Amino acid sequence: MSQTLDHQLVALPDIPTDVTPERYAEILRALSQASVDRHFDAFLDIDWDSPDFDVRPDDPRWVLPADVDPLGSHPWYRSQSLERQIAIGQWRQANILKVGLQFENILIRGIMQYVFTLPNGSPEYRYLTHEATEECHHTQMFQEAVNRIGVEVEGMPWLMRKLAGILPWAGSAVPFAFFIGVLAGEEPIDHTQKGILRSGQDLPPVLSRIMQIHVAEEARHISFAHHYIRRNAPRLGRVERLVLSLLFPVIMRVLCDVIMVPSKSFRREFGIPRSVMKDLYWRAPESRERLQELFGDVRMLADQAGLRRGPHARLMWKVCRIDGRPSRYRSEPPVAFAAQD
Repeated sequence: MSQTLDHQLVALPDIPTDVTPERYAEILRALSQASVDRHFDAFLDIDWDSPDFDVRPDDPRWVLPADVDPLGSHPWYRSQSLERQIAIGQWRQANILKVGLQFENILIRGIMQYVFTLPNGSPEYRYLTHEATEECHHTQMFQEAVNRIGVEVEGMPWLMRKLAGILPWAGSAVPFAFFIGVLAGEEPIDHTQKGILRSGQDLPPVLSRIMQIHVAEEARHISFAHHYIRRNAPRLGRVERLVLSLLFPVIMRVLCDVIMVPSKSFRREFGIPRSVMKDLYWRAPESRERLQELFGDVRMLADQAGLRRGPHARLMWKVCRIDGRPSRYRSEPPVAFAAQD
Protein backbone atom coordinates (compact mmCIF):
# COMPACT_ATOMS: atom_id res chain seq x y z
CA MET A 1 0.00 0.00 0.00
CA SER A 2 2.78 2.47 0.84
CA GLN A 3 4.32 2.35 -2.64
CA THR A 4 0.90 2.82 -4.25
CA LEU A 5 0.10 5.63 -1.85
CA ASP A 6 3.33 7.51 -2.56
CA HIS A 7 2.80 7.10 -6.30
CA GLN A 8 -0.69 8.56 -6.06
CA LEU A 9 0.59 11.57 -4.14
CA VAL A 10 3.47 12.26 -6.52
CA ALA A 11 1.18 11.87 -9.55
CA LEU A 12 -1.03 14.77 -8.46
CA PRO A 13 -0.27 18.16 -10.05
CA ASP A 14 2.22 20.13 -7.99
CA ILE A 15 1.72 23.76 -7.04
CA PRO A 16 3.20 25.97 -9.78
CA THR A 17 5.10 29.15 -9.00
CA ASP A 18 2.48 31.26 -10.83
CA VAL A 19 -1.11 30.00 -10.88
CA THR A 20 -2.65 31.71 -13.92
CA PRO A 21 -6.43 31.38 -14.44
CA GLU A 22 -5.80 28.98 -17.33
CA ARG A 23 -3.41 26.84 -15.31
CA TYR A 24 -5.77 26.84 -12.33
CA ALA A 25 -8.67 25.66 -14.52
CA GLU A 26 -6.44 22.94 -15.98
CA ILE A 27 -5.51 21.74 -12.49
CA LEU A 28 -9.17 21.60 -11.45
CA ARG A 29 -10.09 19.63 -14.56
CA ALA A 30 -7.32 17.15 -13.76
CA LEU A 31 -8.53 16.78 -10.17
CA SER A 32 -12.14 16.39 -11.32
CA GLN A 33 -11.17 13.72 -13.83
CA ALA A 34 -9.20 11.91 -11.15
CA SER A 35 -12.35 11.84 -9.02
CA VAL A 36 -14.21 10.24 -11.95
CA ASP A 37 -11.46 7.74 -12.73
CA ARG A 38 -10.77 6.61 -9.17
CA HIS A 39 -13.34 7.01 -6.43
CA PHE A 40 -14.75 4.84 -3.66
CA ASP A 41 -18.16 3.95 -2.28
CA ALA A 42 -18.45 3.37 1.47
CA PHE A 43 -20.64 0.29 1.00
CA LEU A 44 -19.23 -1.13 -2.24
CA ASP A 45 -15.50 -0.87 -1.63
CA ILE A 46 -15.46 -2.05 1.98
CA ASP A 47 -16.48 -5.65 2.67
CA TRP A 48 -18.30 -4.97 5.91
CA ASP A 49 -19.67 -8.52 6.05
CA SER A 50 -16.24 -10.16 5.85
CA PRO A 51 -15.31 -12.06 9.04
CA ASP A 52 -11.90 -10.35 8.82
CA PHE A 53 -13.63 -7.03 9.47
CA ASP A 54 -15.18 -8.15 12.76
CA VAL A 55 -14.14 -6.01 15.74
CA ARG A 56 -13.04 -8.21 18.64
CA PRO A 57 -12.07 -7.13 22.16
CA ASP A 58 -9.10 -9.53 22.14
CA ASP A 59 -7.53 -8.39 18.85
CA PRO A 60 -4.00 -7.10 19.62
CA ARG A 61 -3.93 -5.17 16.34
CA TRP A 62 -5.94 -2.44 18.09
CA VAL A 63 -2.97 -1.63 20.34
CA LEU A 64 -1.90 1.93 19.51
CA PRO A 65 1.26 2.06 17.36
CA ALA A 66 4.18 3.41 19.39
CA ASP A 67 5.87 5.08 16.44
CA VAL A 68 2.86 7.14 15.32
CA ASP A 69 0.38 7.73 18.14
CA PRO A 70 1.81 9.75 21.08
CA LEU A 71 -0.19 7.78 23.63
CA GLY A 72 0.98 4.48 22.13
CA SER A 73 4.60 5.26 22.96
CA HIS A 74 4.08 6.48 26.52
CA PRO A 75 5.36 4.26 29.38
CA TRP A 76 2.01 4.56 31.17
CA TYR A 77 0.17 3.04 28.21
CA ARG A 78 2.82 0.37 27.61
CA SER A 79 2.53 -0.68 31.28
CA GLN A 80 -1.19 -1.47 30.97
CA SER A 81 -2.47 -5.00 30.41
CA LEU A 82 -2.96 -6.12 26.82
CA GLU A 83 -6.74 -6.14 27.32
CA ARG A 84 -6.68 -2.55 28.52
CA GLN A 85 -4.33 -1.41 25.75
CA ILE A 86 -6.77 -2.86 23.21
CA ALA A 87 -9.76 -1.15 24.85
CA ILE A 88 -7.93 2.19 24.93
CA GLY A 89 -6.84 1.71 21.31
CA GLN A 90 -10.40 0.99 20.15
CA TRP A 91 -11.78 4.01 21.98
CA ARG A 92 -9.02 6.25 20.65
CA GLN A 93 -9.47 5.14 17.03
CA ALA A 94 -13.26 5.39 17.28
CA ASN A 95 -13.07 8.94 18.62
CA ILE A 96 -10.63 10.03 15.90
CA LEU A 97 -13.05 8.63 13.31
CA LYS A 98 -15.95 10.43 14.99
CA VAL A 99 -14.06 13.73 15.01
CA GLY A 100 -13.17 13.11 11.36
CA LEU A 101 -16.77 12.60 10.26
CA GLN A 102 -17.95 15.62 12.26
CA PHE A 103 -15.29 17.76 10.65
CA GLU A 104 -16.16 16.49 7.18
CA ASN A 105 -19.83 17.16 7.86
CA ILE A 106 -18.91 20.81 8.51
CA LEU A 107 -16.70 20.78 5.43
CA ILE A 108 -19.48 19.47 3.18
CA ARG A 109 -21.88 22.16 4.34
CA GLY A 110 -19.21 24.84 3.94
CA ILE A 111 -18.46 23.67 0.41
CA MET A 112 -22.16 23.91 -0.44
CA GLN A 113 -22.18 27.46 0.92
CA TYR A 114 -19.19 28.33 -1.23
CA VAL A 115 -20.33 26.76 -4.51
CA PHE A 116 -23.70 28.51 -4.14
CA THR A 117 -21.83 31.77 -4.77
CA LEU A 118 -19.95 30.60 -7.90
CA PRO A 119 -20.81 31.85 -11.38
CA ASN A 120 -21.77 29.64 -14.29
CA GLY A 121 -18.78 28.04 -15.94
CA SER A 122 -16.64 28.02 -12.79
CA PRO A 123 -14.29 24.97 -12.82
CA GLU A 124 -14.33 25.06 -9.02
CA TYR A 125 -18.01 24.09 -9.00
CA ARG A 126 -17.49 20.71 -10.61
CA TYR A 127 -14.42 19.79 -8.58
CA LEU A 128 -15.87 20.84 -5.23
CA THR A 129 -19.10 18.91 -5.77
CA HIS A 130 -16.93 15.85 -6.52
CA GLU A 131 -15.13 16.51 -3.26
CA ALA A 132 -18.37 16.89 -1.30
CA THR A 133 -19.61 13.57 -2.73
CA GLU A 134 -16.41 11.83 -1.62
CA GLU A 135 -16.61 13.39 1.82
CA CYS A 136 -20.16 12.08 2.19
CA HIS A 137 -18.83 8.57 1.62
CA HIS A 138 -16.08 9.23 4.16
CA THR A 139 -18.62 10.20 6.82
CA GLN A 140 -20.56 7.01 6.06
CA MET A 141 -17.57 4.71 6.38
CA PHE A 142 -16.30 6.49 9.50
CA GLN A 143 -19.68 6.24 11.23
CA GLU A 144 -20.10 2.60 10.22
CA ALA A 145 -16.69 1.80 11.74
CA VAL A 146 -17.57 3.67 14.96
CA ASN A 147 -20.82 1.69 15.18
CA ARG A 148 -18.98 -1.61 14.76
CA ILE A 149 -16.28 -0.74 17.29
CA GLY A 150 -19.21 -0.24 19.65
CA VAL A 151 -17.89 2.37 22.07
CA GLU A 152 -19.83 5.54 22.87
CA VAL A 153 -17.66 8.42 21.71
CA GLU A 154 -18.59 12.10 21.38
CA GLY A 155 -15.92 13.19 18.94
CA MET A 156 -15.25 16.91 19.01
CA PRO A 157 -15.21 18.88 22.28
CA TRP A 158 -18.55 20.32 23.43
CA LEU A 159 -17.83 23.86 22.25
CA MET A 160 -16.88 22.77 18.72
CA ARG A 161 -20.05 20.68 18.46
CA LYS A 162 -22.08 23.75 19.42
CA LEU A 163 -20.28 25.89 16.83
CA ALA A 164 -20.80 23.29 14.09
CA GLY A 165 -24.03 24.94 12.98
CA ILE A 166 -22.32 28.29 12.41
CA LEU A 167 -18.93 27.35 10.94
CA PRO A 168 -20.15 26.32 7.44
CA TRP A 169 -21.22 29.92 6.79
CA ALA A 170 -17.53 30.77 6.55
CA GLY A 171 -17.56 28.99 3.18
CA SER A 172 -19.41 31.91 1.61
CA ALA A 173 -18.55 34.73 4.06
CA VAL A 174 -14.75 34.27 4.35
CA PRO A 175 -13.78 31.51 1.89
CA PHE A 176 -10.02 32.05 2.14
CA ALA A 177 -10.10 31.54 5.92
CA PHE A 178 -12.52 28.65 5.44
CA PHE A 179 -10.08 26.74 3.22
CA ILE A 180 -7.28 27.38 5.72
CA GLY A 181 -9.60 25.72 8.25
CA VAL A 182 -10.17 22.87 5.79
CA LEU A 183 -6.44 22.18 5.72
CA ALA A 184 -6.23 22.49 9.50
CA GLY A 185 -8.70 19.63 9.79
CA GLU A 186 -7.37 17.51 6.94
CA GLU A 187 -3.60 17.71 7.37
CA PRO A 188 -3.21 16.20 10.91
CA ILE A 189 -5.43 13.19 10.16
CA ASP A 190 -3.87 12.67 6.74
CA HIS A 191 -0.33 12.95 8.11
CA THR A 192 -1.09 10.49 10.91
CA GLN A 193 -2.82 7.94 8.67
CA LYS A 194 -0.04 8.05 6.09
CA GLY A 195 2.50 7.52 8.87
CA ILE A 196 0.60 4.46 10.11
CA LEU A 197 0.30 2.98 6.62
CA ARG A 198 3.95 3.62 5.79
CA SER A 199 5.07 2.07 9.08
CA GLY A 200 3.82 -1.36 8.03
CA GLN A 201 1.91 -1.69 11.31
CA ASP A 202 -0.36 -4.76 11.40
CA LEU A 203 -3.76 -3.07 11.63
CA PRO A 204 -7.29 -4.42 11.98
CA PRO A 205 -8.43 -4.90 8.34
CA VAL A 206 -11.43 -2.60 8.74
CA LEU A 207 -9.20 0.23 9.97
CA SER A 208 -6.55 -0.39 7.33
CA ARG A 209 -9.10 -0.35 4.49
CA ILE A 210 -10.70 2.89 5.74
CA MET A 211 -7.30 4.59 5.98
CA GLN A 212 -6.31 3.46 2.48
CA ILE A 213 -9.49 4.90 0.96
CA HIS A 214 -9.35 8.08 2.99
CA VAL A 215 -5.70 8.84 2.24
CA ALA A 216 -6.12 8.15 -1.50
CA GLU A 217 -9.04 10.57 -1.88
CA GLU A 218 -7.84 13.11 0.68
CA ALA A 219 -4.75 13.69 -1.47
CA ARG A 220 -7.00 15.39 -4.04
CA HIS A 221 -8.84 17.40 -1.40
CA ILE A 222 -5.64 18.68 0.17
CA SER A 223 -4.21 19.40 -3.27
CA PHE A 224 -7.20 21.62 -4.09
CA ALA A 225 -6.93 23.55 -0.82
CA HIS A 226 -3.22 24.16 -1.46
CA HIS A 227 -3.92 25.39 -4.99
CA TYR A 228 -6.81 27.59 -3.81
CA ILE A 229 -4.74 29.29 -1.11
CA ARG A 230 -1.69 29.66 -3.36
CA ARG A 231 -3.80 31.20 -6.16
CA ASN A 232 -5.87 33.59 -4.04
CA ALA A 233 -3.25 34.83 -1.55
CA PRO A 234 -1.92 37.52 -3.97
CA ARG A 235 -5.47 38.93 -4.19
CA LEU A 236 -5.64 39.73 -0.47
CA GLY A 237 -5.56 43.35 0.63
CA ARG A 238 -2.77 44.54 2.89
CA VAL A 239 -4.79 44.44 6.11
CA GLU A 240 -6.50 41.16 5.21
CA ARG A 241 -3.13 39.59 4.43
CA LEU A 242 -1.74 40.68 7.80
CA VAL A 243 -4.76 39.36 9.71
CA LEU A 244 -4.76 36.03 7.87
CA SER A 245 -1.01 35.58 8.26
CA LEU A 246 -1.53 35.87 12.04
CA LEU A 247 -4.61 33.66 12.07
CA PHE A 248 -3.11 30.95 9.84
CA PRO A 249 -1.08 29.18 12.59
CA VAL A 250 -3.79 29.78 15.20
CA ILE A 251 -6.42 28.02 13.06
CA MET A 252 -3.98 25.17 12.43
CA ARG A 253 -3.16 24.69 16.09
CA VAL A 254 -6.73 24.99 17.42
CA LEU A 255 -8.17 22.46 14.97
CA CYS A 256 -5.19 20.16 15.43
CA ASP A 257 -5.93 20.00 19.16
CA VAL A 258 -9.61 19.34 18.43
CA ILE A 259 -8.61 16.33 16.34
CA MET A 260 -5.53 14.97 18.09
CA VAL A 261 -6.00 15.66 21.81
CA PRO A 262 -8.25 13.08 23.56
CA SER A 263 -11.30 14.40 25.37
CA LYS A 264 -11.82 14.66 29.12
CA SER A 265 -14.30 11.79 28.96
CA PHE A 266 -11.56 9.59 27.48
CA ARG A 267 -9.20 10.49 30.32
CA ARG A 268 -11.89 9.76 32.90
CA GLU A 269 -12.94 6.50 31.23
CA PHE A 270 -9.47 5.01 31.45
CA GLY A 271 -8.06 6.87 34.44
CA ILE A 272 -5.20 8.45 32.50
CA PRO A 273 -3.13 10.68 34.80
CA ARG A 274 -3.17 14.38 34.01
CA SER A 275 0.64 14.41 33.94
CA VAL A 276 0.61 11.81 31.16
CA MET A 277 -1.77 13.91 29.05
CA LYS A 278 0.33 17.05 29.56
CA ASP A 279 3.45 15.20 28.44
CA LEU A 280 1.73 13.83 25.36
CA TYR A 281 -0.09 17.00 24.28
CA TRP A 282 2.39 18.79 23.99
CA ARG A 283 4.85 19.36 26.83
CA ALA A 284 7.46 16.62 26.38
CA PRO A 285 10.18 17.28 23.75
CA GLU A 286 9.16 14.21 21.73
CA SER A 287 5.53 15.30 21.60
CA ARG A 288 6.51 18.84 20.55
CA GLU A 289 8.55 17.34 17.73
CA ARG A 290 5.53 15.29 16.61
CA LEU A 291 3.38 18.41 16.67
CA GLN A 292 5.83 20.28 14.47
CA GLU A 293 6.06 17.36 12.03
CA LEU A 294 2.32 17.52 11.40
CA PHE A 295 2.63 20.92 9.74
CA GLY A 296 5.66 20.66 7.45
CA ASP A 297 3.44 20.78 4.34
CA VAL A 298 1.42 23.66 5.75
CA ARG A 299 4.55 25.70 6.49
CA MET A 300 5.64 25.10 2.89
CA LEU A 301 2.27 26.37 1.67
CA ALA A 302 2.34 29.42 3.94
CA ASP A 303 5.78 30.30 2.58
CA GLN A 304 4.62 29.85 -1.02
CA ALA A 305 1.56 32.03 -0.37
CA GLY A 306 3.61 34.73 1.36
CA LEU A 307 1.72 34.23 4.63
CA ARG A 308 4.69 33.45 6.87
CA ARG A 309 6.66 36.61 6.16
CA GLY A 310 7.50 39.27 8.65
CA PRO A 311 8.38 39.06 12.35
CA HIS A 312 4.79 39.07 13.61
CA ALA A 313 3.68 36.14 11.46
CA ARG A 314 6.77 34.08 12.29
CA LEU A 315 6.36 34.85 15.98
CA MET A 316 2.78 33.56 15.87
CA TRP A 317 3.97 30.22 14.43
CA LYS A 318 6.43 29.97 17.32
CA VAL A 319 3.80 30.92 19.90
CA CYS A 320 1.56 28.16 18.53
CA ARG A 321 4.56 25.77 18.69
CA ILE A 322 4.17 24.65 15.09
CA ASP A 323 7.11 26.51 13.59
CA GLY A 324 10.04 24.72 11.95
CA ARG A 325 11.46 23.87 8.57
CA PRO A 326 8.90 23.58 5.74
CA SER A 327 8.60 20.40 3.70
CA ARG A 328 10.53 20.31 0.44
CA TYR A 329 7.54 18.69 -1.28
CA ARG A 330 4.04 17.58 -0.31
CA SER A 331 3.82 14.48 1.87
CA GLU A 332 7.55 14.37 2.54
CA PRO A 333 7.95 11.42 4.95
CA PRO A 334 9.09 12.32 8.49
CA VAL A 335 12.26 10.19 8.15
CA ALA A 336 13.36 12.11 5.06
CA PHE A 337 12.23 15.34 6.72
CA ALA A 338 14.36 14.68 9.82
CA ALA A 339 17.38 13.66 7.73
CA GLN A 340 17.54 17.17 6.23
CA ASP A 341 17.51 19.03 9.54
